[in-house]
Amino acid sequence: MADVTGRTRLLLAVICGVAVASVYAGQPVLGQMGQDLGVPAKAVGWFVAVGQLGYLAGLVLLVPLGDLRDRRRLIALHLLLLAGGLTAAAVAPSAWVAFCGLAVAGVFAVVVQTTVAYATALSGPSERGRNLGIVTSGVVIGILGSRILAGLLADVWGWRSIYLLLAVLAASLGLLSLRLLPADVRSGASRYGNLLRAFVGLFVEPVFLSRGLIAFFLFASFGTLWSGMALPLSGVPWHLSETQIGLFGIAGLAGAFSAARAGRWADAGNANRVTGIALAILLASWAAIGQLPWSLLLLVLGVILLDFAVQAVHVSSQHILTTVHADRVSTTIGAYMVFYSLGSALGAASTTARYSTAGWAGSALLGATFAVAGLLTWALSARAARHATQPARPTHRSTLAGRPRRRTRH
Repeated sequence: MADVTGRTRLLLAVICGVAVASVYAGQPVLGQMGQDLGVPAKAVGWFVAVGQLGYLAGLVLLVPLGDLRDRRRLIALHLLLLAGGLTAAAVAPSAWVAFCGLAVAGVFAVVVQTTVAYATALSGPSERGRNLGIVTSGVVIGILGSRILAGLLADVWGWRSIYLLLAVLAASLGLLSLRLLPADVRSGASRYGNLLRAFVGLFVEPVFLSRGLIAFFLFASFGTLWSGMALPLSGVPWHLSETQIGLFGIAGLAGAFSAARAGRWADAGNANRVTGIALAILLASWAAIGQLPWSLLLLVLGVILLDFAVQAVHVSSQHILTTVHADRVSTTIGAYMVFYSLGSALGAASTTARYSTAGWAGSALLGATFAVAGLLTWALSARAARHATQPARPTHRSTLAGRPRRRTRH
């Protein structure tokens, strides 16, 4: 087991950030993309959702390969293919070409999960949470940082420029990973078919299923905010530009950075408690986010709280699952992220549809509902775990039955 150096952690975090940005970079410029490619406003959420569906396919078909092959080579290959999908989206002459390019980019953006598994495999038990916290912070930074960058570039050169830039970054990181990352040779003892069966088998395992459902509702709530927020901010009464909308990503970054200690809390044995507290914060954040039509200051507060909660839950859940399934980290993380992908796609597609019929109040209620569902899932799973670990108490009748009866004389 190699030590994870600061340089390695930084490179892995950057890889995660660029890869996940390729799926989310369109969020602040959905309106501009729809106008350019002739997609109606009620359907522009599909520019994000189609990438999430491609991501889902990659999770099932590609991520388990990390338990079979050298993860370093997989990371490099997937980054180069990701660059190809992003290039196709950037030069797309029509909506269907853009959708196809974004779907391909989504498939190979699962390099994020291979990268997280790679970092986990290199980490000792005492530093696993810390390394996961740093590397996965790249995911949140990529999602939110891409909003800032996309807004700035879209105002100057149009929405296509962000996808061209991400394609160049992905290709460059692919070459760097081969040069700078240590090899991670798999034994190859297992077969791909066995890995897929193990992948499917995880979905009936109680701890995995509960953590997966929490992730589903968590990222549905996350997607509801970030895929829908551009619509009310660009309209009455704010009329913000793409650059100004993208700057709200700074508030999200503050929340993500403040949750960087979640990995250390998990290392200390508090992962489940961190999850419950963070989900309660997620629910509370929507009370502030719902005030968007009247107060940008409360919106900023809500964004900080929401992104803190998302990062804390995400790190604590992955810490629990990679500890339980240390022998098949890639397969476990890939299966867990199926819930992430489905939840994000649901949030992205439903928030724009809900906004068109009920305004921002409807979108905020939708996001809060997802948060409530996640909190209830955590509470029920925690209760089931407590009951499973409590020894059965003998009843009064069974206690008496175990004692010899005394004969009474009349």
